[in-house]
Amino acid sequence: MQSVPLKVVAWLFRAAGVYGLLVLPPNYFLERRLGADYPPPITHPEYFYGFLGVAIAWQFAFLIIGSDPIRYRPLMLAAVVEKFSFAAAAVVLFLQNRLAVITLGFAMIDLLLGLSFCWAYFVTPKLALNTDQSKGSA
Repeated sequence: MQSVPLKVVAWLFRAAGVYGLLVLPPNYFLERRLGADYPPPITHPEYFYGFLGVAIAWQFAFLIIGSDPIRYRPLMLAAVVEKFSFAAAAVVLFLQNRLAVITLGFAMIDLLLGLSFCWAYFVTPKLALNTDQSKGSA
């Protein structure tokens, strides 16, 4: 029987993946709008679309982690880096007056998710080694 924290960990990663898959893909259609609403216009679209592609790929990784948190526990550390890297960059850019408040808000959601992913890592038990090897089977 699963412990309550493990069910919460699975739910957390699934919810993070679904959230990301809802909020990220619409940006594929907003390049010009974002450039107009938050000047200057995007001058290197390869970075913009590259960011979106990598971010969307991570949402699938979150769903995979949520499917079996014990098995994919090591991947949680990379998920923490994914969340903290955006949050940290956003805070620095905001303090330099180079980032809109609304983007900082989304970055704070990532910060909260990153902290939650840290918690998840520590409450998720490690995958047990193969018990046949530990019994000394011949």
